[in-house]
Amino acid sequence: MPTINLRGAQKNYGANSANAVTDLDLDIGDGEFMCLLGPSGCGKTTTLRMIAGLENLSGGEIHIGDRMMDSVTHGVFVPPEKREMGLVFQSYALWPHLTIERNTDFGLRLRKVPKAEREARVDKVMRALDIEKYRDRYPSQLSGGQQQRVALARMLAVNPGVLLLDEPLSNLDARLRLEMRAELKRIHAEFKTTIVFVTHDQWEAMTLATTIAVMSEGTLQQMGTPDDIYERPANRFVAEFVGSPPINILDLMADKRSASAQAMGAFLSERYASLGDVGSVGLRPEALRIDEDASAVPATAFQLPATVTGILPTGGNWILELRSGDGTLFLTTHEAPEIAVGAAVAVWAKPKALHVFDRKGQRLDAADRLMRTPKAR
Repeated sequence: MPTINLRGAQKNYGANSANAVTDLDLDIGDGEFMCLLGPSGCGKTTTLRMIAGLENLSGGEIHIGDRMMDSVTHGVFVPPEKREMGLVFQSYALWPHLTIERNTDFGLRLRKVPKAEREARVDKVMRALDIEKYRDRYPSQLSGGQQQRVALARMLAVNPGVLLLDEPLSNLDARLRLEMRAELKRIHAEFKTTIVFVTHDQWEAMTLATTIAVMSEGTLQQMGTPDDIYERPANRFVAEFVGSPPINILDLMADKRSASAQAMGAFLSERYASLGDVGSVGLRPEALRIDEDASAVPATAFQLPATVTGILPTGGNWILELRSGDGTLFLTTHEAPEIAVGAAVAVWAKPKALHVFDRKGQRLDAADRLMRTPKAR
């Protein structure tokens, strides 16, 4: 299966409107599971539709393998039906008057695939997706999750080189979403299909993708593995968008800096003066620790005095709300806390857990290098 390459891809819906997608460079490898992740209106679905050929580029180029698919400069546009891709929409788009079997083989009939081969392919994908027992039923007789499996089976039956999925799980309840995530992982492993998956759900992206492309306002913010995106966010937007509960941000540039931000500024000035102008620092909730005895906190750690103002059980995890001066921090733990609301504690984090951003919101790699081996006090 070919690679997909976008070079300087742009989409604009009018001379007086902002670009929906701006100067997008994206490489999707053979057999990759790529998630386009971002908030509503960030350009992820537009990008998918440009790859599919449902939207013309306003600028730039799209190549699939060695073949140019879309280029304004060269006057090239290959229509969707000739791109050998399968597209599954957010709505299932099943034919209500056709049985599940006929829905599944619909694309094969259009391509005039011989009957024996058609039946073999349909049997294979229906068994793989566990919908064989529903072959004589109609879509209205199936649940949402079962209908989603049929929509996937219809695309997989034609064996597309690339499978494009536009938020296909958003209409399902929590349990079905979990089941379908596992199903998609298995499909990717079994069929080796290149998958481009659009979602605003960070957990879908983190659990499914081999590579995540985070977008905001039509621009690519960061591309990397799920671990890269979470552990080393390229900027404040990525750090704040990915993670639940969201990352704690101490803004060192605010007009009225919180006591927590002031303490962080003093900590960095004392230990890491060579960093220069730091704009903000992020602390993941799971990286924070608390101790009722401040003297027990490691000497190299950043710490703050705080009061526990809330304990929120989430089923297997607990979220602690902590008030430090005029700021609020959130901490997560897998163990039931042995403290009560109102308790005075020291909240702390190891230096290597700090995500440091400059005044433009970009990650300071120098901070990572310095904080791996912090100096003792």
